[in-house]
Amino acid sequence: MSEEYYTRGLGLREEVKDRLARDYHSALVERLKAAGFTMTAGTVTIRLAEEFGFCYGVERAVDYAYQTRQRFPDRNVFITGEIIHNPGVNERLRVMGIRFLDGSGGIPPERPGAGDVVIIPAFGVPLEAMEEFKREGCVLVDTTCGSVLNVWKNVERYAREGFTSVIHGKYQHEETLATASRALRFEGGRFLVVRDLDQAEIVCAYVRGHGDRSRFLETFARATSPGFDPDRDLERIGLANQTTMLSSESLRIAEIIREAMAERFGADSLAGRYRSFDTICSATQDRQDAVTKLVSGGVDLMIVIGGYNSSNTTHLAEMSSASVPTFHVADAGCLVSRALIRHKPLGAPGEVETRDWLPAGPLIVGLTAGASTPNNEIGLTVERLLRFRGHEPPLP
Repeated sequence: MSEEYYTRGLGLREEVKDRLARDYHSALVERLKAAGFTMTAGTVTIRLAEEFGFCYGVERAVDYAYQTRQRFPDRNVFITGEIIHNPGVNERLRVMGIRFLDGSGGIPPERPGAGDVVIIPAFGVPLEAMEEFKREGCVLVDTTCGSVLNVWKNVERYAREGFTSVIHGKYQHEETLATASRALRFEGGRFLVVRDLDQAEIVCAYVRGHGDRSRFLETFARATSPGFDPDRDLERIGLANQTTMLSSESLRIAEIIREAMAERFGADSLAGRYRSFDTICSATQDRQDAVTKLVSGGVDLMIVIGGYNSSNTTHLAEMSSASVPTFHVADAGCLVSRALIRHKPLGAPGEVETRDWLPAGPLIVGLTAGASTPNNEIGLTVERLLRFRGHEPPLP
Protein backbone atom coordinates (compact mmCIF):
# COMPACT_ATOMS: atom_id res chain seq x y z
CA MET A 1 0.00 0.00 0.00
CA SER A 2 1.13 3.55 -0.70
CA GLU A 3 2.50 5.31 2.37
CA GLU A 4 2.39 8.75 0.73
CA TYR A 5 -1.06 10.16 0.10
CA TYR A 6 -1.47 13.91 -0.29
CA THR A 7 -4.90 15.53 -0.15
CA ARG A 8 -4.02 18.99 1.21
CA GLY A 9 -1.19 20.07 -1.03
CA LEU A 10 2.51 19.44 -0.57
CA GLY A 11 3.49 22.50 1.45
CA LEU A 12 4.90 24.36 -1.57
CA ARG A 13 2.17 26.86 -2.30
CA GLU A 14 4.45 29.89 -1.98
CA GLU A 15 7.11 28.30 -4.18
CA VAL A 16 4.72 27.85 -7.13
CA LYS A 17 2.61 30.98 -6.63
CA ASP A 18 4.56 33.20 -9.02
CA ARG A 19 4.63 30.60 -11.79
CA LEU A 20 0.88 30.08 -11.53
CA ALA A 21 0.35 33.83 -11.78
CA ARG A 22 2.57 34.05 -14.88
CA ASP A 23 0.75 31.19 -16.55
CA TYR A 24 -2.85 32.13 -15.79
CA HIS A 25 -3.24 35.72 -14.50
CA SER A 26 -4.70 38.55 -16.63
CA ALA A 27 -4.35 42.22 -15.71
CA LEU A 28 -7.03 43.02 -18.29
CA VAL A 29 -9.56 40.75 -16.61
CA GLU A 30 -8.79 42.37 -13.25
CA ARG A 31 -9.39 45.75 -14.85
CA LEU A 32 -12.71 44.58 -16.25
CA LYS A 33 -13.82 43.34 -12.84
CA ALA A 34 -12.80 46.60 -11.18
CA ALA A 35 -14.84 48.52 -13.78
CA GLY A 36 -18.05 46.69 -12.94
CA PHE A 37 -17.43 43.85 -15.43
CA THR A 38 -17.95 46.23 -18.38
CA MET A 39 -15.57 47.83 -20.89
CA THR A 40 -16.51 50.13 -23.77
CA ALA A 41 -14.28 51.15 -26.65
CA GLY A 42 -15.89 53.15 -29.45
CA THR A 43 -18.99 51.30 -30.59
CA VAL A 44 -18.22 47.97 -28.89
CA THR A 45 -19.04 47.13 -25.29
CA ILE A 46 -17.82 43.95 -23.62
CA ARG A 47 -19.76 42.68 -20.63
CA LEU A 48 -18.21 39.94 -18.52
CA ALA A 49 -20.36 37.63 -16.41
CA GLU A 50 -19.95 38.32 -12.70
CA GLU A 51 -18.97 34.71 -12.03
CA PHE A 52 -16.66 33.03 -14.55
CA GLY A 53 -13.55 30.97 -15.07
CA PHE A 54 -11.51 29.00 -12.55
CA CYS A 55 -13.50 27.86 -9.52
CA TYR A 56 -11.88 27.04 -6.20
CA GLY A 57 -11.71 23.31 -6.94
CA VAL A 58 -9.97 23.89 -10.27
CA GLU A 59 -7.52 26.39 -8.78
CA ARG A 60 -6.70 23.86 -6.08
CA ALA A 61 -6.18 21.00 -8.56
CA VAL A 62 -3.85 23.03 -10.78
CA ASP A 63 -1.98 24.37 -7.77
CA TYR A 64 -1.42 20.84 -6.44
CA ALA A 65 -0.17 19.66 -9.84
CA TYR A 66 2.44 22.44 -9.90
CA GLN A 67 3.42 21.66 -6.31
CA THR A 68 3.79 17.98 -7.23
CA ARG A 69 6.25 18.70 -10.02
CA GLN A 70 8.16 21.03 -7.66
CA ARG A 71 8.24 18.44 -4.85
CA PHE A 72 9.27 15.51 -7.09
CA PRO A 73 11.54 16.96 -9.82
CA ASP A 74 13.34 13.66 -10.48
CA ARG A 75 10.42 11.23 -10.19
CA ASN A 76 8.08 9.89 -12.82
CA VAL A 77 4.91 11.98 -12.39
CA PHE A 78 1.68 10.77 -13.97
CA ILE A 79 -1.89 12.00 -14.06
CA THR A 80 -4.79 9.67 -14.79
CA GLY A 81 -6.31 11.97 -17.42
CA GLU A 82 -7.04 15.63 -18.00
CA ILE A 83 -6.67 17.47 -14.70
CA ILE A 84 -9.48 19.75 -15.87
CA HIS A 85 -11.19 20.14 -19.23
CA ASN A 86 -8.97 22.87 -20.61
CA PRO A 87 -6.54 22.06 -23.43
CA GLY A 88 -4.10 24.85 -22.57
CA VAL A 89 -3.76 23.90 -18.91
CA ASN A 90 -3.27 20.23 -19.76
CA GLU A 91 -0.62 21.09 -22.35
CA ARG A 92 1.33 23.07 -19.74
CA LEU A 93 1.40 19.99 -17.52
CA ARG A 94 2.75 17.92 -20.42
CA VAL A 95 5.48 20.51 -20.97
CA MET A 96 6.34 20.19 -17.28
CA GLY A 97 6.97 16.47 -17.86
CA ILE A 98 3.75 15.14 -16.34
CA ARG A 99 2.61 12.08 -18.28
CA PHE A 100 -1.04 11.29 -18.97
CA LEU A 101 -2.13 7.72 -18.29
CA ASP A 102 -5.04 7.97 -20.75
CA GLY A 103 -2.60 8.41 -23.63
CA SER A 104 -3.86 11.90 -24.51
CA GLY A 105 -1.47 14.18 -26.31
CA GLY A 106 -0.34 11.38 -28.61
CA ILE A 107 1.92 9.76 -26.01
CA PRO A 108 1.23 6.05 -25.35
CA PRO A 109 0.03 5.35 -21.80
CA GLU A 110 2.37 3.77 -19.28
CA ARG A 111 1.82 1.83 -16.09
CA PRO A 112 3.16 3.58 -12.97
CA GLY A 113 5.12 1.52 -10.47
CA ALA A 114 6.33 1.72 -6.90
CA GLY A 115 7.58 5.19 -6.01
CA ASP A 116 6.07 6.83 -9.07
CA VAL A 117 3.77 9.79 -8.42
CA VAL A 118 0.16 9.73 -9.61
CA ILE A 119 -2.04 12.84 -9.60
CA ILE A 120 -5.77 12.26 -9.25
CA PRO A 121 -7.67 14.95 -11.22
CA ALA A 122 -10.42 17.19 -9.85
CA PHE A 123 -13.04 14.75 -11.24
CA GLY A 124 -11.71 11.87 -9.13
CA VAL A 125 -11.13 8.32 -10.38
CA PRO A 126 -13.08 5.08 -10.05
CA LEU A 127 -12.51 3.25 -6.78
CA GLU A 128 -10.83 0.27 -8.44
CA ALA A 129 -8.21 2.53 -10.06
CA MET A 130 -7.42 4.17 -6.75
CA GLU A 131 -6.99 0.80 -5.08
CA GLU A 132 -4.68 -0.40 -7.87
CA PHE A 133 -2.40 2.64 -7.48
CA LYS A 134 -2.17 1.96 -3.77
CA ARG A 135 -1.33 -1.72 -4.32
CA GLU A 136 1.45 -0.72 -6.72
CA GLY A 137 2.98 1.53 -4.07
CA CYS A 138 2.47 4.80 -5.97
CA VAL A 139 2.68 8.18 -4.29
CA LEU A 140 -0.80 9.70 -4.63
CA VAL A 141 -1.66 13.37 -4.91
CA ASP A 142 -5.45 13.55 -4.75
CA THR A 143 -7.01 16.76 -6.10
CA THR A 144 -10.61 15.48 -6.16
CA CYS A 145 -12.98 18.43 -5.74
CA GLY A 146 -14.85 18.69 -2.45
CA SER A 147 -18.17 18.99 -4.30
CA VAL A 148 -17.49 15.65 -5.98
CA LEU A 149 -16.63 14.06 -2.63
CA ASN A 150 -19.98 15.26 -1.33
CA VAL A 151 -21.78 13.40 -4.13
CA TRP A 152 -19.80 10.26 -3.33
CA LYS A 153 -20.92 10.39 0.31
CA ASN A 154 -24.56 10.50 -0.77
CA VAL A 155 -24.15 7.67 -3.26
CA GLU A 156 -22.38 5.50 -0.68
CA ARG A 157 -25.16 6.23 1.80
CA TYR A 158 -27.74 5.14 -0.76
CA ALA A 159 -25.88 1.87 -1.33
CA ARG A 160 -25.60 1.16 2.40
CA GLU A 161 -29.33 1.73 2.87
CA GLY A 162 -30.43 -0.34 -0.13
CA PHE A 163 -31.25 2.45 -2.59
CA THR A 164 -30.29 2.45 -6.27
CA SER A 165 -28.37 5.60 -7.20
CA VAL A 166 -29.90 7.31 -10.21
CA ILE A 167 -27.20 9.71 -11.38
CA HIS A 168 -27.96 12.62 -13.70
CA GLY A 169 -24.77 12.78 -15.72
CA LYS A 170 -22.87 11.66 -18.79
CA TYR A 171 -22.03 8.00 -18.31
CA GLN A 172 -18.63 8.30 -20.01
CA HIS A 173 -17.58 11.42 -18.08
CA GLU A 174 -14.69 10.93 -15.65
CA GLU A 175 -16.64 12.28 -12.71
CA THR A 176 -19.69 10.14 -13.32
CA LEU A 177 -17.56 7.00 -13.74
CA ALA A 178 -15.90 7.76 -10.41
CA THR A 179 -19.24 8.47 -8.72
CA ALA A 180 -20.90 5.32 -10.07
CA SER A 181 -18.03 3.19 -8.74
CA ARG A 182 -18.86 4.35 -5.20
CA ALA A 183 -22.31 2.76 -5.49
CA LEU A 184 -20.57 -0.61 -5.86
CA ARG A 185 -18.52 -0.17 -2.71
CA PHE A 186 -21.17 -1.98 -0.69
CA GLU A 187 -22.80 -5.35 -1.34
CA GLY A 188 -25.98 -4.95 -3.34
CA GLY A 189 -25.08 -1.42 -4.49
CA ARG A 190 -26.66 -0.41 -7.81
CA PHE A 191 -26.55 2.60 -10.13
CA LEU A 192 -28.27 3.95 -13.23
CA VAL A 193 -26.99 6.99 -15.17
CA VAL A 194 -29.54 9.18 -16.99
CA ARG A 195 -28.13 11.74 -19.39
CA ASP A 196 -31.09 14.08 -19.76
CA LEU A 197 -34.79 14.65 -19.21
CA ASP A 198 -35.77 12.35 -22.08
CA GLN A 199 -33.93 9.42 -20.52
CA ALA A 200 -35.41 10.28 -17.13
CA GLU A 201 -38.88 10.03 -18.69
CA ILE A 202 -38.05 6.46 -19.78
CA VAL A 203 -37.18 5.65 -16.17
CA CYS A 204 -40.44 7.22 -14.96
CA ALA A 205 -42.49 5.21 -17.45
CA TYR A 206 -40.89 2.00 -16.20
CA VAL A 207 -41.46 2.93 -12.55
CA ARG A 208 -45.16 3.49 -13.35
CA GLY A 209 -45.32 0.05 -14.97
CA HIS A 210 -45.61 1.28 -18.56
CA GLY A 211 -42.07 0.60 -19.75
CA ASP A 212 -40.68 -2.06 -22.06
CA ARG A 213 -37.98 -4.12 -20.35
CA SER A 214 -36.00 -4.88 -23.51
CA ARG A 215 -36.02 -1.25 -24.60
CA PHE A 216 -35.01 -0.12 -21.13
CA LEU A 217 -32.06 -2.49 -20.93
CA GLU A 218 -30.96 -1.56 -24.45
CA THR A 219 -31.19 2.18 -23.75
CA PHE A 220 -29.15 1.97 -20.56
CA ALA A 221 -26.88 -0.94 -21.51
CA ARG A 222 -23.71 1.11 -20.90
CA ALA A 223 -25.08 3.16 -18.04
CA THR A 224 -26.03 0.66 -15.35
CA SER A 225 -24.31 -1.44 -12.73
CA PRO A 226 -23.56 -5.10 -13.54
CA GLY A 227 -26.65 -7.28 -13.40
CA PHE A 228 -29.02 -4.31 -13.22
CA ASP A 229 -32.66 -5.44 -13.05
CA PRO A 230 -35.14 -2.58 -13.48
CA ASP A 231 -37.96 -4.62 -11.93
CA ARG A 232 -35.92 -5.04 -8.75
CA ASP A 233 -33.64 -2.00 -8.74
CA LEU A 234 -36.15 0.80 -9.34
CA GLU A 235 -38.21 0.10 -6.22
CA ARG A 236 -35.97 2.31 -4.03
CA ILE A 237 -34.23 5.26 -5.69
CA GLY A 238 -31.76 7.90 -4.52
CA LEU A 239 -31.03 10.86 -6.83
CA ALA A 240 -27.56 12.30 -7.38
CA ASN A 241 -25.86 14.16 -10.20
CA GLN A 242 -22.63 15.00 -11.91
CA THR A 243 -21.77 18.32 -10.29
CA THR A 244 -21.47 20.22 -13.58
CA MET A 245 -24.86 19.40 -15.10
CA LEU A 246 -27.54 21.98 -15.85
CA SER A 247 -29.09 22.71 -12.47
CA SER A 248 -32.64 23.29 -13.71
CA GLU A 249 -32.61 19.94 -15.53
CA SER A 250 -31.28 18.07 -12.48
CA LEU A 251 -34.04 19.56 -10.32
CA ARG A 252 -36.69 18.68 -12.90
CA ILE A 253 -35.43 15.09 -13.16
CA ALA A 254 -35.61 14.73 -9.38
CA GLU A 255 -39.16 16.11 -9.44
CA ILE A 256 -40.55 13.80 -12.13
CA ILE A 257 -38.96 10.69 -10.65
CA ARG A 258 -40.42 11.60 -7.26
CA GLU A 259 -43.85 11.97 -8.89
CA ALA A 260 -43.50 8.59 -10.60
CA MET A 261 -42.50 6.89 -7.35
CA ALA A 262 -45.46 8.47 -5.53
CA GLU A 263 -47.87 7.34 -8.26
CA ARG A 264 -46.53 3.78 -8.22
CA PHE A 265 -46.07 3.20 -4.51
CA GLY A 266 -48.13 5.93 -2.85
CA ALA A 267 -47.07 9.28 -1.43
CA ASP A 268 -47.01 7.87 2.10
CA SER A 269 -44.28 5.39 1.13
CA LEU A 270 -41.84 7.97 -0.31
CA ALA A 271 -39.80 8.29 2.89
CA GLY A 272 -38.75 4.67 2.52
CA ARG A 273 -38.44 4.58 -1.26
CA TYR A 274 -37.09 7.93 -2.50
CA ARG A 275 -34.16 10.16 -1.59
CA SER A 276 -32.85 13.31 -3.26
CA PHE A 277 -29.98 15.69 -2.50
CA ASP A 278 -29.01 18.73 -4.56
CA THR A 279 -25.40 18.02 -5.44
CA ILE A 280 -24.83 20.63 -8.17
CA CYS A 281 -21.70 22.44 -6.98
CA SER A 282 -22.08 26.05 -5.91
CA ALA A 283 -19.53 27.28 -8.48
CA THR A 284 -21.50 25.65 -11.31
CA GLN A 285 -24.72 27.20 -10.02
CA ASP A 286 -23.11 30.63 -9.61
CA ARG A 287 -21.83 30.61 -13.19
CA GLN A 288 -25.20 29.53 -14.55
CA ASP A 289 -26.98 32.26 -12.56
CA ALA A 290 -24.46 34.84 -13.81
CA VAL A 291 -25.10 33.91 -17.45
CA THR A 292 -28.84 34.27 -16.92
CA LYS A 293 -28.29 37.73 -15.42
CA LEU A 294 -25.88 38.78 -18.17
CA VAL A 295 -28.15 37.75 -21.04
CA SER A 296 -31.26 39.26 -19.44
CA GLY A 297 -29.35 42.55 -19.08
CA GLY A 298 -29.04 42.79 -22.87
CA VAL A 299 -26.26 41.52 -25.13
CA ASP A 300 -26.13 41.12 -28.90
CA LEU A 301 -24.03 37.94 -28.90
CA MET A 302 -22.28 35.68 -26.40
CA ILE A 303 -18.85 34.12 -26.40
CA VAL A 304 -18.37 31.19 -24.03
CA ILE A 305 -14.78 30.04 -23.52
CA GLY A 306 -13.82 26.54 -22.41
CA GLY A 307 -12.89 23.03 -23.48
CA TYR A 308 -15.34 21.38 -25.86
CA ASN A 309 -15.50 18.37 -23.53
CA SER A 310 -16.24 20.57 -20.53
CA SER A 311 -19.73 19.81 -19.24
CA ASN A 312 -20.17 23.02 -17.26
CA THR A 313 -18.98 25.15 -20.21
CA THR A 314 -21.35 23.39 -22.61
CA HIS A 315 -24.27 24.12 -20.30
CA LEU A 316 -23.36 27.81 -20.15
CA ALA A 317 -23.42 27.89 -23.96
CA GLU A 318 -26.73 26.02 -23.96
CA MET A 319 -28.29 28.56 -21.62
CA SER A 320 -27.21 31.66 -23.53
CA SER A 321 -27.93 30.22 -26.99
CA ALA A 322 -31.61 30.05 -26.10
CA SER A 323 -31.68 33.87 -26.19
CA VAL A 324 -28.82 35.22 -28.30
CA PRO A 325 -26.32 34.02 -30.92
CA THR A 326 -23.65 32.13 -28.97
CA PHE A 327 -20.18 30.92 -29.89
CA HIS A 328 -18.54 28.25 -27.71
CA VAL A 329 -14.80 28.52 -28.35
CA ALA A 330 -11.99 26.43 -26.90
CA ASP A 331 -9.65 29.40 -26.46
CA ALA A 332 -8.86 32.89 -27.68
CA GLY A 333 -7.13 31.52 -30.78
CA CYS A 334 -10.52 30.40 -32.10
CA LEU A 335 -11.30 34.05 -32.77
CA VAL A 336 -9.29 33.95 -35.98
CA SER A 337 -10.31 37.33 -37.40
CA ARG A 338 -13.19 39.72 -37.64
CA ALA A 339 -14.41 37.60 -40.52
CA LEU A 340 -13.80 34.08 -39.15
CA ILE A 341 -14.39 32.19 -35.89
CA ARG A 342 -13.89 28.52 -35.01
CA HIS A 343 -16.44 27.20 -32.54
CA LYS A 344 -18.50 24.18 -31.53
CA PRO A 345 -22.27 24.54 -32.00
CA LEU A 346 -24.54 22.80 -29.51
CA GLY A 347 -24.91 19.13 -30.38
CA ALA A 348 -22.30 19.26 -33.14
CA PRO A 349 -19.69 16.47 -33.19
CA GLY A 350 -16.80 18.91 -33.52
CA GLU A 351 -15.53 22.36 -34.31
CA VAL A 352 -16.83 24.32 -37.29
CA GLU A 353 -15.90 27.61 -38.95
CA THR A 354 -18.32 30.50 -39.26
CA ARG A 355 -17.70 33.59 -41.38
CA ASP A 356 -18.95 37.15 -40.87
CA TRP A 357 -19.69 36.35 -37.25
CA LEU A 358 -18.88 39.77 -35.77
CA PRO A 359 -21.46 42.41 -36.76
CA ALA A 360 -20.51 45.96 -37.66
CA GLY A 361 -21.90 48.98 -35.85
CA PRO A 362 -22.82 49.34 -32.17
CA LEU A 363 -22.37 45.99 -30.44
CA ILE A 364 -22.64 44.53 -26.95
CA VAL A 365 -20.68 41.29 -26.53
CA GLY A 366 -21.35 39.09 -23.52
CA LEU A 367 -18.46 36.99 -22.31
CA THR A 368 -18.13 34.13 -19.87
CA ALA A 369 -15.94 31.08 -19.32
CA GLY A 370 -16.30 27.63 -17.85
CA ALA A 371 -14.83 26.68 -14.50
CA SER A 372 -11.76 25.19 -16.20
CA THR A 373 -10.80 28.34 -18.13
CA PRO A 374 -7.98 30.51 -16.75
CA ASN A 375 -8.16 34.29 -16.72
CA ASN A 376 -5.39 34.70 -19.27
CA GLU A 377 -7.55 33.04 -21.96
CA ILE A 378 -10.39 35.40 -21.10
CA GLY A 379 -8.05 38.38 -21.29
CA LEU A 380 -6.68 37.30 -24.67
CA THR A 381 -10.23 36.96 -25.96
CA VAL A 382 -11.05 40.52 -24.86
CA GLU A 383 -7.88 41.79 -26.59
CA ARG A 384 -8.84 40.12 -29.87
CA LEU A 385 -12.38 41.46 -29.75
CA LEU A 386 -11.15 45.00 -29.23
CA ARG A 387 -8.55 44.76 -32.01
CA PHE A 388 -11.10 43.32 -34.44
CA ARG A 389 -13.09 46.52 -33.93
CA GLY A 390 -10.01 48.73 -34.35
CA HIS A 391 -9.14 49.41 -30.70
CA GLU A 392 -5.97 48.64 -28.76
CA PRO A 393 -6.54 47.06 -25.33
CA PRO A 394 -5.84 49.43 -22.42
CA LEU A 395 -2.41 49.13 -20.81
CA PRO A 396 -2.28 47.39 -17.39
